[in-house]
Amino acid sequence: MKIAVIGAGSWGTAVANLIATNGNNVSLWARRGEVARAINTEHKNPDYLSNWPLHNDVVATTSLHDALNRAHAAVIVTPSKLMRGTARAMREMISEDFPIVILSKGVEDVTGLLPVEVFEDELGNKDRLAALCGPTHAEEVIHGVPSATVVASSNAETAELFRDVFASDSFRVYTSTDVNGVELCAAFKNVIAIATGISYGLGYGDNTAAMIMTRGLAEMGRLVVKAGGDSMTCLGLAGAGDLIVTCTSQHSRNRRFGEGLAKGQTVEEFESQTHMIAEGALACKTLRVLADHFEVELPIADAVYSIVWNGVSASDVAQTLISRSLKPEFYGM
Repeated sequence: MKIAVIGAGSWGTAVANLIATNGNNVSLWARRGEVARAINTEHKNPDYLSNWPLHNDVVATTSLHDALNRAHAAVIVTPSKLMRGTARAMREMISEDFPIVILSKGVEDVTGLLPVEVFEDELGNKDRLAALCGPTHAEEVIHGVPSATVVASSNAETAELFRDVFASDSFRVYTSTDVNGVELCAAFKNVIAIATGISYGLGYGDNTAAMIMTRGLAEMGRLVVKAGGDSMTCLGLAGAGDLIVTCTSQHSRNRRFGEGLAKGQTVEEFESQTHMIAEGALACKTLRVLADHFEVELPIADAVYSIVWNGVSASDVAQTLISRSLKPEFYGM
């Protein structure tokens, strides 16, 4: 079966290799010609996970048409800010029932739409759409380190299709119908990871990190419930699972960005140095659209926003958070 993977960053490269190892032919769309050529001639991505040889059945292309031509399904792994443009570009190349799973995480600016909602808005037929999220760092998945994730869709057959595409002896895939909950958790955890990184960058300890993670989980739960999601999703792989790994792992770009932010680093400097996008930087802005719409209080997300986008001192914001009035632990749930 041919699967198109759209996006050749670290996660796109890892999942392309995983899917090919599972016995599929993978057409990996890369934005830059030199990346596609290196993958096809050297079987390595020169920019990401460059020490790991890719499966022979991963073939790269810079043509979206060629990637999608005769494919049975598509896996979207582009940055969240490119979601709508990607969906729009695919519109004339695929059928109305062509299955698509979205691995991008975030909330669209201005509209407040989640990734599956953006694709539904552009392409229709939400039953052929799915989202895959969970604690799955690319650096570990490509090495076959045991991992688990969840694929959510309004249609059980779509979820099961992608479950079978991804599942392997080392990569477990669970299914869910809570698309909104899964995608909100996926966006929110990146913001909490930045906050955790900031706390370590300021010299705070593990107690502080645990406080941020658990209060962040409560914050996540308030928004998920208000948006019509299931609170239990916050305790699953897309919620607590992904939050834990993103806040604690050495591989986490959002945590690293938070550490740099505490020392005065900007978004532009981080992306220039790492060639990676800290999705939580955008998410802390776009989550405010949903927070305003649902009238939900998100103090940690607001704190990260004020540091990233308003240039407020991290130490001042930390003190403001610590000084907040005391409340019942699960208020607003």
